[in-house]
Amino acid sequence: MGMFDTRAAGLLLHPTSLPGPHGIGDLGEAAHRFVDFLSAAGMRVWQTLPLGPTGYADSPYASFSSYAGNPLLISLQNLAAAGLLSAGDLEPAPGFPEDRVDFAEVIGWKLPLLAKAADRFLAGARGERRAAYERFSADSAGWLEEYALFMAVKRRYRGAWNAAWDRDIALREPAALETWRAAERPEIERQKAIQHFFFEQWAALRAHAAGRGVRLFGDLPVFVAPDSADVWADRRLFLLDRDGRPTVVSGVPPDYFSATGQLWGNPLYDWGELQREDFRWWVGRLHSAFALFDLVRIDHFRGFEACWQVPAGEPTAEHGRWVQSPGEALFAALRRALGEPPIVAEDLGIITPEVQTLKERWGLPGMNILQFAFDSAEAGGLTAENRFLPHNHLPHAVVYTGTHDNDTTRGWYAARTAEERKLVERYTGGSDPDVVRRFLRLAFASVCRLAVVPLQDALGLGSEARLNTPGTASGNWAWRFREGALSEELARGLRELAALYGR
Repeated sequence: MGMFDTRAAGLLLHPTSLPGPHGIGDLGEAAHRFVDFLSAAGMRVWQTLPLGPTGYADSPYASFSSYAGNPLLISLQNLAAAGLLSAGDLEPAPGFPEDRVDFAEVIGWKLPLLAKAADRFLAGARGERRAAYERFSADSAGWLEEYALFMAVKRRYRGAWNAAWDRDIALREPAALETWRAAERPEIERQKAIQHFFFEQWAALRAHAAGRGVRLFGDLPVFVAPDSADVWADRRLFLLDRDGRPTVVSGVPPDYFSATGQLWGNPLYDWGELQREDFRWWVGRLHSAFALFDLVRIDHFRGFEACWQVPAGEPTAEHGRWVQSPGEALFAALRRALGEPPIVAEDLGIITPEVQTLKERWGLPGMNILQFAFDSAEAGGLTAENRFLPHNHLPHAVVYTGTHDNDTTRGWYAARTAEERKLVERYTGGSDPDVVRRFLRLAFASVCRLAVVPLQDALGLGSEARLNTPGTASGNWAWRFREGALSEELARGLRELAALYGR
């Protein structure tokens, strides 16, 4: 059964937002209990953000690797249960805040513990445990060794961007690679073992979710971070200068989210080189994503039709230009290699007829954001033709109250003009004084086959629970919910809505 053959509902929550004693949500007990809650609430989908190791500003959309898992998501309690850490290693934990992630504190405390667990594992793993690690290393050979070397070298350069390393290793001269591989072999093996922990814990979580009838919905950024093993290991696939620095970078022109556009700074692809290799790099990236998830959203799908190219060094994204991408050829290659992968296209922002045609040609569901339906700043404005209004939705799509880039619905509504609030009340009938509840009803009632609600909206929280504000470099990604928030009453309310609207 395909994901879009029947109606379903789910919640959006990044694992870092889960509660727990170690300063950040992880893939351990709280994640398994969240799956149980989803099942009890009649929710059949758990959507997350990208799961890669985070770099700049702790953003899941700026990862050191398209393939690796984020070490900060590894459950230390699970490692202790496996005998790789002692109770003494975990006590006393720093006094981490309960309702937000202090990334610097978590990184400083957790990464040394992961290294300790990795050393114990490498020294002591025997039998099936060693065989499982060897299988993982062999299955991941296409990326694991390069990623581990990248992280080992990065550590020696105190976290510096790879383009700032000494020229011989930054540009991957063979003699330098050989020297570094030999010198850093212990750290390389440590990094590989840490990745094994992540993928072992994710596999256990995915199996638990499958047993509960919950599908995992992932997220894949179109672009990769400039400071990543992807760019360092495959420089020929990106538009870089002789020193390995981007000549042009990604972004979007001025729009709803930002008056000067958004300057993301990712290197752009050399699409000609990718096409000459029949998009093998992209096929591998999607294949890896579907080893983790049942369904994958591709962030900034727009980039497959054309990319906004900004000359490197520009202070904003205003002075860029659209440059065509070979989306048709790419999706033909993906279809040949992967069949019909369950992909959702993030089709927000400036969507041209060409982007729409590409999405429809390959049968990809798009996204409808309810907040945009009642926001006069959003393209289309306060008109009955606004594509985000539920009466304009199409079944083959995903409806959201808001996403990780939006304010919570309660926070969004508090900032609306009188005209916008009036339209919300007229459109929804205004029968429920709780605007968030009204939005949940709109989402669940939509003809879109999949409805996804951020947990913050399911909990009715305000702007204090916002996860990300686009265009800002700090203070994002930190929100966590508190232990006890997932009540039986909340599960019952969601279950009744799902049943009422055939989800």
